[in-house]
Amino acid sequence: MHRVTLIRGDGIGPEITDVAVKCIEAAGVNIEWENAVAGQAAVDKYGTPLPAETLASIKKNHVALKAPVTTPVGKGFRSVNVTLRKELDLYACVRPCRNYVGIKSPFGGVDLVVIRENTEDVYVGIEFMAGEAKTGELLQFVEKATGSKIRADSSVSLKPISYTGSERIAEFAFEYARTNNRSKITAVTKANIMKYTDGLFMKVAEEVAGKYSKIPYEHMLVDNLCAQLVQRPQQFDVLLLPNLYGDIVSDLCAGLVGGLGVAPGANYGKKYAVFEAVHGSAPDIAGKDEANPTALLLSSALMLKHLGEAKAAVKLENALKAVLKDGLNVTRDISIHGVGTRQMGTAIAQKIAES
Repeated sequence: MHRVTLIRGDGIGPEITDVAVKCIEAAGVNIEWENAVAGQAAVDKYGTPLPAETLASIKKNHVALKAPVTTPVGKGFRSVNVTLRKELDLYACVRPCRNYVGIKSPFGGVDLVVIRENTEDVYVGIEFMAGEAKTGELLQFVEKATGSKIRADSSVSLKPISYTGSERIAEFAFEYARTNNRSKITAVTKANIMKYTDGLFMKVAEEVAGKYSKIPYEHMLVDNLCAQLVQRPQQFDVLLLPNLYGDIVSDLCAGLVGGLGVAPGANYGKKYAVFEAVHGSAPDIAGKDEANPTALLLSSALMLKHLGEAKAAVKLENALKAVLKDGLNVTRDISIHGVGTRQMGTAIAQKIAES
């Protein structure tokens, strides 16, 4: 028996969560789900996007499956995802990106994994708003300490990257490559410009690479990486990136294999793990039985592996592959002759039961 926190999310979240739960049960895994809320649903009920009860549930159960939640753009509360990663110290984000037969994509033969540092960089949210007194003091300090003058009407974000944070994400990446038989790690920075922050990340990655001599290692600048990804993505295997670049590149890689609708996500820390679909909550189609559950199902397979249910994870992924391949019971974003979310979920659950 496993006990897992279940966050159904906003928008299409509850619909695709129902499919995920149904398919996990079909795989024969005994999970006791503890429901919790986050995002807009939590704001409506508790007045906060991430209630203390939700965090307590994850800390108690150590594992959570999370559907998409709504994050306001440019206003309102900060990202629930960023807060979860900070509060639970989920320092490693893992985003596998691979082709699936039946999913249209611009490339074939893509099978890579983006490993993103999750707790540092500009995402820690240390910002100074233009016009505030403390911002003026910061600008004066910067000019005095460095001789560089920043425009007085600037807002400023700080970008902390530590040796500790860089070392543990690099070690995570190399261990992931070792245990999953991956062939190469490419560390990615902009160290030619940001010589102290990105430079530190690059330096530490090189140090850690020296401990894993059997795993080929290279470093690449992020702009060059993006150019290479959209020309020949098959040359890459595991990408190791700081937080901001990792966020951008992981979405780019999802686009190479069909989009965010087929992109699973996992966030790991020393104590806790949260598995999530990385696409948005799509409020425009909420409740219309149109949502594609693929990303959350693939994330569920990652969760099952983490729980030690490897056979069930393989059953789930193989059933999903079979349904995608035959194209008869897939949602309308995949096929113009598509079916509803529930029917796709039922077809996958039946494939699992037959396996």
